[in-house]
Amino acid sequence: MDITRSSPAPVRVVAVPPEPEPADPTAPPEPADLATLPEPVGLTTLPEPAYAEPLAPAPGAGARARRRSRPRDLLALLRPGQWVKNLAVVPLALLDTHPWGAAAFLRTGWAVLGFTLASALVYVVNDLADRERDRLHPVKRHRPIASGRVSTAAAGVLTGVLALSLTGWAVAGPAWQWWPTALYLALSLAYSQGLKHVPLVDAFIVATGFVLRLVQGALLVGAEVSEWLALCVFSLCLMLALGKRRHEMTAAGRAHRPALSGYTLAFLDHLVVLVAVLTAVSYVLYLRDDAALAAGASLVTLLSAPCAVFGLARYLQLLLVEQGGGNPVHVLFRDRATLVNAALWAALVTLALVLPHASA
Repeated sequence: MDITRSSPAPVRVVAVPPEPEPADPTAPPEPADLATLPEPVGLTTLPEPAYAEPLAPAPGAGARARRRSRPRDLLALLRPGQWVKNLAVVPLALLDTHPWGAAAFLRTGWAVLGFTLASALVYVVNDLADRERDRLHPVKRHRPIASGRVSTAAAGVLTGVLALSLTGWAVAGPAWQWWPTALYLALSLAYSQGLKHVPLVDAFIVATGFVLRLVQGALLVGAEVSEWLALCVFSLCLMLALGKRRHEMTAAGRAHRPALSGYTLAFLDHLVVLVAVLTAVSYVLYLRDDAALAAGASLVTLLSAPCAVFGLARYLQLLLVEQGGGNPVHVLFRDRATLVNAALWAALVTLALVLPHASA
């Protein structure tokens, strides 16, 4: 009997908690129950102060952040990290210019400025045309226009500013010596309008643009362009363009670039190796036939040839073994082995160029 009497007691205890539970969300007549249940009170009060307080100053701070980031986004649209290409290619015209003087360096700087403006204009036009495809790429989708950080209207205004600046550069410079830059813009426009979708043609146009950089520097400096040097520049840049397309195929497939439908990894591997061999051969022939070096600098030039071959081999290793090559500038200018090799090569070539003047 005692057991049966004690059983209803827990039944009453179990029946008690469900009664205050429906009363808590609807009506709070019992302050004692609310005080003893801090958890539901915290759940009901946390969303309001936790999210309402930071949202109050956010609009003004967000607008200021956008105003601060807009110049950076516009600058990123110009891709200043790619301007080093102009600094690396245009001054090659000085290799066949002797003696060096302040006028030659100033004219070289003028050529670099013109191609920097032209290449920046091409970058903006390409990003405007490719913004939909860039959104499909894992890396290019973060570009200013593709990500929405820069509007198409702002990009259009920037295009007009660059076009006017480039026109002023051409008018202020020597007459009719700006035709390589104009031809570069024409090829780039045709590239943006459809030639970039044609396999092989897309890479060849990119490589041709670097030869035009060399020609522009030679025109303003007053030097003749060596055929072997032009072929070396063309084949080297073609190798980098093909390597970039190979990396894009392995990283993002073929959806974002229609021209990749005409390539396979095996085909690109063969092309890259073929063009690398052409680069090495044309460089050696340039040193032997056309380079304006000292008569006693044959040993120096002989030592520079292994540096050139090592640089090509290192790039192929980064591309084919380490699956790099997406950004040739980063690959060539951030790899320690490449930087050390390039410094040694530059020292040898500079020594071979300076020797005639030291003997004179």
